[in-house]
Amino acid sequence: MARVILFNKPYDVLSQFTDKGTEGSPRRTLSDFIDVPKVYPAGRLDRDSEGIMVLTDNGKLQAKISNPRHKMAKTYWVQVEGEPDEAALAALRKGVELKDGLTRPAQAQRIEEPTDLWPRTPPVRFRKSVPDCWIALTIREGRNRQVRRMTASVGHPTLRLIRAQIGDWSLNGLETGKWREI
Repeated sequence: MARVILFNKPYDVLSQFTDKGTEGSPRRTLSDFIDVPKVYPAGRLDRDSEGIMVLTDNGKLQAKISNPRHKMAKTYWVQVEGEPDEAALAALRKGVELKDGLTRPAQAQRIEEPTDLWPRTPPVRFRKSVPDCWIALTIREGRNRQVRRMTASVGHPTLRLIRAQIGDWSLNGLETGKWREI
Protein backbone atom coordinates (compact mmCIF):
# COMPACT_ATOMS: atom_id res chain seq x y z
CA MET A 1 0.00 0.00 0.00
CA ALA A 2 1.48 3.31 -1.11
CA ARG A 3 1.89 6.04 1.42
CA VAL A 4 0.52 9.40 0.19
CA ILE A 5 0.92 12.69 2.03
CA LEU A 6 -0.63 16.02 1.05
CA PHE A 7 1.32 19.07 2.21
CA ASN A 8 0.42 22.76 1.96
CA LYS A 9 3.85 24.24 1.26
CA PRO A 10 4.33 27.75 2.62
CA TYR A 11 6.05 30.56 0.74
CA ASP A 12 9.88 30.56 0.98
CA VAL A 13 10.24 26.80 1.56
CA LEU A 14 12.31 24.56 -0.72
CA SER A 15 10.40 21.57 -2.10
CA GLN A 16 13.09 19.11 -0.98
CA PHE A 17 14.18 17.63 2.33
CA THR A 18 17.74 18.96 2.38
CA ASP A 19 19.50 22.10 1.25
CA LYS A 20 22.81 20.81 0.01
CA GLY A 21 23.51 24.05 -1.84
CA THR A 22 24.80 25.94 1.17
CA GLU A 23 26.30 24.55 4.35
CA GLY A 24 24.41 25.89 7.36
CA SER A 25 21.83 27.54 5.12
CA PRO A 26 18.91 29.18 6.91
CA ARG A 27 16.55 28.22 4.06
CA ARG A 28 13.61 26.11 5.17
CA THR A 29 12.98 22.72 3.57
CA LEU A 30 10.31 20.01 3.77
CA SER A 31 12.19 18.48 6.73
CA ASP A 32 11.19 21.53 8.80
CA PHE A 33 7.56 20.41 8.46
CA ILE A 34 7.41 16.68 7.67
CA ASP A 35 9.10 13.99 9.78
CA VAL A 36 8.03 10.91 7.83
CA PRO A 37 10.75 8.55 6.61
CA LYS A 38 11.07 7.38 3.00
CA VAL A 39 8.53 9.66 1.34
CA TYR A 40 9.58 11.91 -1.51
CA PRO A 41 7.96 14.83 -3.32
CA ALA A 42 6.17 14.00 -6.56
CA GLY A 43 7.20 17.08 -8.49
CA ARG A 44 8.43 20.46 -7.39
CA LEU A 45 6.96 23.76 -6.37
CA ASP A 46 9.16 26.85 -6.58
CA ARG A 47 10.41 28.41 -3.37
CA ASP A 48 8.32 31.53 -4.03
CA SER A 49 5.15 29.52 -4.74
CA GLU A 50 2.73 28.05 -2.23
CA GLY A 51 0.21 25.26 -2.08
CA ILE A 52 -0.33 21.57 -2.43
CA MET A 53 2.45 19.06 -2.83
CA VAL A 54 2.05 15.29 -2.94
CA LEU A 55 4.69 13.13 -1.27
CA THR A 56 4.80 9.36 -1.60
CA ASP A 57 6.95 6.29 -1.08
CA ASN A 58 5.74 4.79 -4.38
CA GLY A 59 8.01 5.44 -7.37
CA LYS A 60 5.36 4.64 -10.00
CA LEU A 61 2.88 7.03 -8.42
CA GLN A 62 5.59 9.67 -8.10
CA ALA A 63 6.34 9.36 -11.85
CA LYS A 64 2.65 9.45 -12.78
CA ILE A 65 2.21 12.72 -10.88
CA SER A 66 5.40 14.49 -11.92
CA ASN A 67 6.10 13.29 -15.47
CA PRO A 68 4.46 15.62 -18.05
CA ARG A 69 3.90 12.60 -20.31
CA HIS A 70 0.98 11.63 -18.07
CA LYS A 71 -0.65 15.08 -18.46
CA MET A 72 -1.98 15.19 -14.89
CA ALA A 73 -3.96 18.39 -14.36
CA LYS A 74 -2.57 20.92 -11.89
CA THR A 75 -4.72 23.90 -10.93
CA TYR A 76 -3.24 27.15 -9.66
CA TRP A 77 -4.78 30.21 -8.07
CA VAL A 78 -2.83 33.11 -9.49
CA GLN A 79 -2.95 36.68 -8.25
CA VAL A 80 -1.91 38.79 -11.22
CA GLU A 81 -1.12 42.42 -11.76
CA GLY A 82 -3.84 44.18 -13.69
CA GLU A 83 -7.18 42.79 -14.80
CA PRO A 84 -6.89 40.31 -17.69
CA ASP A 85 -9.52 40.77 -20.37
CA GLU A 86 -11.13 37.97 -22.37
CA ALA A 87 -8.36 38.19 -25.01
CA ALA A 88 -5.65 37.50 -22.41
CA LEU A 89 -7.63 34.57 -20.97
CA ALA A 90 -8.28 33.23 -24.49
CA ALA A 91 -4.54 33.33 -25.21
CA LEU A 92 -3.86 31.26 -22.08
CA ARG A 93 -6.58 28.81 -23.13
CA LYS A 94 -5.09 28.47 -26.61
CA GLY A 95 -1.47 28.15 -25.44
CA VAL A 96 1.16 30.87 -25.39
CA GLU A 97 4.55 31.00 -27.05
CA LEU A 98 7.38 30.96 -24.50
CA LYS A 99 11.14 30.89 -25.17
CA ASP A 100 11.04 27.08 -24.89
CA GLY A 101 8.05 26.68 -27.23
CA LEU A 102 4.28 26.78 -27.31
CA THR A 103 2.49 25.70 -24.12
CA ARG A 104 -0.34 23.21 -24.23
CA PRO A 105 -3.81 24.73 -24.01
CA ALA A 106 -4.81 25.61 -20.45
CA GLN A 107 -8.07 26.24 -18.66
CA ALA A 108 -8.19 29.85 -17.52
CA GLN A 109 -10.85 31.93 -15.84
CA ARG A 110 -11.11 34.91 -13.51
CA ILE A 111 -12.12 34.03 -9.97
CA GLU A 112 -12.83 35.85 -6.74
CA GLU A 113 -10.03 35.84 -4.18
CA PRO A 114 -10.09 32.31 -2.72
CA THR A 115 -11.85 32.02 0.61
CA ASP A 116 -9.88 30.96 3.68
CA LEU A 117 -6.69 32.25 2.09
CA TRP A 118 -3.86 32.45 4.60
CA PRO A 119 -1.70 35.57 4.87
CA ARG A 120 1.65 35.41 3.10
CA THR A 121 4.87 36.46 4.80
CA PRO A 122 6.11 38.72 3.39
CA PRO A 123 2.84 40.08 2.02
CA VAL A 124 2.38 40.75 -1.68
CA ARG A 125 3.20 44.38 -2.38
CA PHE A 126 0.13 46.55 -2.71
CA ARG A 127 0.05 49.41 -5.19
CA LYS A 128 -2.95 51.70 -5.03
CA SER A 129 -2.56 52.74 -8.66
CA VAL A 130 -2.29 49.20 -10.10
CA PRO A 131 -5.25 46.84 -9.68
CA ASP A 132 -4.83 43.10 -9.32
CA CYS A 133 -7.12 40.10 -9.61
CA TRP A 134 -7.17 36.32 -9.31
CA ILE A 135 -7.38 33.71 -12.02
CA ALA A 136 -7.61 29.92 -11.86
CA LEU A 137 -5.24 28.32 -14.33
CA THR A 138 -5.13 24.56 -15.00
CA ILE A 139 -2.19 23.17 -16.95
CA ARG A 140 -1.18 19.65 -17.95
CA GLU A 141 2.56 20.10 -18.24
CA GLY A 142 5.18 21.42 -15.87
CA ARG A 143 7.89 23.56 -17.39
CA ASN A 144 10.16 25.60 -15.17
CA ARG A 145 8.20 28.56 -13.74
CA GLN A 146 5.59 27.97 -16.44
CA VAL A 147 2.58 29.66 -14.87
CA ARG A 148 4.57 32.79 -14.07
CA ARG A 149 5.93 32.94 -17.61
CA MET A 150 2.47 32.34 -19.12
CA THR A 151 0.79 35.17 -17.21
CA ALA A 152 3.67 37.53 -17.95
CA SER A 153 3.45 36.69 -21.66
CA VAL A 154 -0.15 37.94 -21.75
CA GLY A 155 0.79 41.15 -19.92
CA HIS A 156 -0.18 40.23 -16.35
CA PRO A 157 2.78 39.33 -14.15
CA THR A 158 2.16 36.94 -11.27
CA LEU A 159 2.14 38.47 -7.81
CA ARG A 160 1.21 35.34 -5.83
CA LEU A 161 1.00 31.71 -6.95
CA ILE A 162 -0.82 28.95 -5.06
CA ARG A 163 -1.17 25.41 -6.39
CA ALA A 164 -4.68 24.43 -5.32
CA GLN A 165 -5.03 20.98 -6.88
CA ILE A 166 -3.07 18.10 -8.40
CA GLY A 167 -5.34 15.60 -10.16
CA ASP A 168 -8.08 14.76 -7.63
CA TRP A 169 -6.06 15.96 -4.62
CA SER A 170 -6.79 19.48 -3.40
CA LEU A 171 -5.89 21.79 -0.53
CA ASN A 172 -9.42 21.28 0.83
CA GLY A 173 -8.96 23.23 4.06
CA LEU A 174 -5.36 22.12 4.67
CA GLU A 175 -3.64 24.95 6.52
CA THR A 176 -0.34 26.33 5.30
CA GLY A 177 2.62 24.40 6.72
CA LYS A 178 0.42 21.40 7.62
CA TRP A 179 0.17 17.93 6.11
CA ARG A 180 -2.16 14.97 6.22
CA GLU A 181 -1.83 11.37 5.14
CA ILE A 182 -4.51 9.97 2.87
